[in-house]
Amino acid sequence: MPVRTRIKIPETASVGEIITIKTLASHRMESGHRTDKEGTAIPRKIINQFTCEFNGEQVFACDLNPSVAANPYFKFTALITEAGTFKFTWIDDENDVTEAEREISIV
Repeated sequence: MPVRTRIKIPETASVGEIITIKTLASHRMESGHRTDKEGTAIPRKIINQFTCEFNGEQVFACDLNPSVAANPYFKFTALITEAGTFKFTWIDDENDVTEAEREISIV
């Protein structure tokens, strides 16, 4: 199942401005602790890593565990020093990678 993402960042900012970034990833996040109707364990499949880079430098990163709810939501801030591109990466247990990019301009 593909991961759908939603990202909210301003399109523009001033140099030195601290912006708020919000991301949401639609992912089922199966914990690995449940069984199906036949009693067979459902394999764990969670997003286990999230990173955000700005112009190639890491801004935010975290590792996730099975206790994280489905559709993980992150809210964090970043200091804007120049125009550029934010790159967001979500990786799950099967090494499926979902990436998205957003640009920000200086006003």
